[in-house]
Amino acid sequence: MIILGSRKIEFRNTSSRSEREVVRITATQSRPPPLRAQEAYLYQGGTPPEGYRWYITSESTPIPDNIVGQPLIIVPDEFEYLADGDVVRIVPTRNELRAIYRRSSSHNSFLITERCNHYCLMCSQPPRNVDDDWIYDEIMAALPLIDPETSYLCFSGGEPTVIGDRFLNLVQASKAYLPRTALMVLTNGRAFSDDRFASALGRIEHPDLMLGIPLYSDLSNIHDYVVQSDGAYDETIRGIINLKRHGVPVELRVVLHKQTIPRLPHLAEFITRNLLFADHIALMGLEMTGFTKANLEQLWIDPADYKAELKEAVGILDRARMRVSVYNAQLCLTDPSIWQFTRRSISDWKQEYMTECDGCSVKEQCAGFFASATFRYSDRISPIHEECDVEPVALS
Repeated sequence: MIILGSRKIEFRNTSSRSEREVVRITATQSRPPPLRAQEAYLYQGGTPPEGYRWYITSESTPIPDNIVGQPLIIVPDEFEYLADGDVVRIVPTRNELRAIYRRSSSHNSFLITERCNHYCLMCSQPPRNVDDDWIYDEIMAALPLIDPETSYLCFSGGEPTVIGDRFLNLVQASKAYLPRTALMVLTNGRAFSDDRFASALGRIEHPDLMLGIPLYSDLSNIHDYVVQSDGAYDETIRGIINLKRHGVPVELRVVLHKQTIPRLPHLAEFITRNLLFADHIALMGLEMTGFTKANLEQLWIDPADYKAELKEAVGILDRARMRVSVYNAQLCLTDPSIWQFTRRSISDWKQEYMTECDGCSVKEQCAGFFASATFRYSDRISPIHEECDVEPVALS
């Protein structure tokens, strides 16, 4: 069972329902009958309409007589965030309901698989060699249910491309059902060293696709050490080149830690000389989760101690007229001359500020911290009290 505190989700009258379903939630009473038969009605009071596949109500809300005998899900009050247009996975046999898409969020992401051919030192989603092919079916069922006006969607892993042609199917389906939605794919890029695979992705011609590919050094041995996979660097570089040859936009991602900082300016020079065609460069602060905690001694460096290297790298990329952003950075630890490149990049559901941030005049412009940062963060965080010319830029 899914347990929140000491409370459980309760399912009633589910004998006629399948083992696992993906459905859209509605709070609208006047949906056409064919849609009602496929949706879950979120009961919030009044007289509920008839004909919906599921009814969802909170444990503190009295159940109306006309839905007592219907397939019913009673959720703890902690599920008050559920709203019209959300998409949920329902597993009656396990008393499970989980939101897999939230219409009100600007940071919706789908984990395509937990499998990966890397074992990165700082992986936030440690890979598992498991049979998770069911995830593909779930995402394919969810895509037609998502609001077509959704601005942004992300596919992540594991490594999304390990599912092969089914990955291409997901991108094609995203284009078909959500043509106005920007799609970010987080991938290590190695699969695209096969030019046929890169070409197949290019032929889909998704109107707003970006592949975020990590590149951790200008030296292959450092990159391969960070990702814990020999030969990864060469395949990644070939993959980036193939993707761009076939018109697929690429964002290069560099996580900032003890292994990548010493040669960060050299990496910036390498990118400007060899990968000038990259569409965006993201320099990203470390997230204190997953493998990072186990490898902290190999990874942790106080952002205050790499302020100079970060400034130099941003300057190199900017002078080459490349688009560069700094993610997950605290402004008080970042040189003011590059504040214009910083972004409020942390997803809303895991963004926090520390007590040391109280009273800071640029708090609303600062990325803040991942919720996991309480495990370890700089002891040089201090509020800024002067007027500063920096605009709050959200990650779109």
